[in-house]
Amino acid sequence: QVQLVESGGGLVQAGDSLILNCTTSGLTFSSYVMGWFRQTPGKEREFVAAISRYGGSTRYADSVKARFTISRYNAKNTVYLQMNSLKPEDTAVYYCASKNSAVVHTTTSEYPYWGQGTQVTVSS
Repeated sequence: QVQLVESGGGLVQAGDSLILNCTTSGLTFSSYVMGWFRQTPGKEREFVAAISRYGGSTRYADSVKARFTISRYNAKNTVYLQMNSLKPEDTAVYYCASKNSAVVHTTTSEYPYWGQGTQVTVSS
């Protein structure tokens, strides 16, 4: 079955950088659009970034544009989220998601497969 496993979260200070990894199995990775989302308690899960099957197209939420970079390495079935200049408001559980699609989707409802999430906490 399809499995997504996030790693790389942790506690950092404002202004620091962090890289999240999402390793997948059970799918033909290069056929899947990959996305990163985040959620804080009491709020809806929100879009962060997404990348096309071969990495040629990316989309970002306005709140992370120019600070976060999504990338993928198809040979390792892994997608990454490089997060720079972190802010306390970036604190959330970060989830990766996948969809067999040629379209880069930005809504949670479009993605059928999800990881368990990794906590990112940014202290001020």
